[in-house]
Amino acid sequence: MNIKRIGVLTAGGDCPGLNAVVRAVAKNALGHGMEVFGVRNGFDGLVRNDIFKITNETVSGILTLGGTILGTSNIANPFKYTLAPFGTPENPRDVSSVALHNFKERELDALITIGGDGTLHMSQQFVELGMPIVAVPKTIDNDLDATDQTFGFDSALHIATEAIDRLHTTAQSHHRVMIVETMGRYAGWIALRSALAGGGDIVLIPEIPYNDDVIVEYILNRKRRGKTFSIVVAAEGAKNEKGELAVARTVAGSTDAIRLGGIAYKLSDMIEQRTGIESRACVLGHTQRGGTPTAFDRWLSTLYGAKALDMVLEGKFGYMASFKNFGMAEVKIADAIARLKRVDPHGAEVKAALEVGMSFGSAQIG
Repeated sequence: MNIKRIGVLTAGGDCPGLNAVVRAVAKNALGHGMEVFGVRNGFDGLVRNDIFKITNETVSGILTLGGTILGTSNIANPFKYTLAPFGTPENPRDVSSVALHNFKERELDALITIGGDGTLHMSQQFVELGMPIVAVPKTIDNDLDATDQTFGFDSALHIATEAIDRLHTTAQSHHRVMIVETMGRYAGWIALRSALAGGGDIVLIPEIPYNDDVIVEYILNRKRRGKTFSIVVAAEGAKNEKGELAVARTVAGSTDAIRLGGIAYKLSDMIEQRTGIESRACVLGHTQRGGTPTAFDRWLSTLYGAKALDMVLEGKFGYMASFKNFGMAEVKIADAIARLKRVDPHGAEVKAALEVGMSFGSAQIG
């Protein structure tokens, strides 16, 4: 195909590795004699026509940088736009036609979108309107079913594991229960793998509903065996057997309208009241999104970016780059967003956790 001008955007939550993907896309495209344009702040840049030219100088030195030089947004949905002057949270508007107009006015031949579930859904909607899009999966949650791993996850996992390592010493010194709250929304990958890597005693994940009584008895049993502290790793989306989630707040107009959070404080109060053991909560929050990407994420991001440009050259529009069996492939965006990838309660990782003595806070598991 005769591709001369491409756009690239990063949307949704930021994470380590975004800049490495942008760099790989740009270097590959510029090496093919193409012009590359950055769309600022996700799809918002398409709506506002906020687009700039990317050169080799633009992407020089960004491989190791966290965040994204393009900026991002998880509230600028062109199909339900809530930002002034086009819309409001009370009166969202469909301004997708404006985004399409700006795409054509800039004479772009293709667009590479880098983002998670929300970004992929919007990308699919634009594909159905005729926009030539190739997508790259990004989420620290690692919950996209169509790829073995998303970039950003390894960096978030490293941060969570390091936090658990650090909390072990203070928990042991003060004879406390420490509850570490990780991100992950409705998938427990960060919580489970960081608990396995950091030696957590209890891990609570969305896929296995927990019971307060089981948690309390496990901690008291540890105390009876001479264990004077416990580490609980709780995913923000973990729920009890009644299906109750810890919701921090709701935000109208956002693709992330339900803001999960607070389970660590809820558990800390419950555990201290019922066991008499001093308990403290540590919410890792956005520390898991920030900072320098791990070597693995830099490597993986570069593979994703290079593959995405190859797919553009091959005319694989409506497809997402996918990491499968330590190689690169492509999958339809529509298939990629069909379902979330979640922890298998009967899978090898849960089995291994149980076999080393961890509890999932459930009488049904283990």
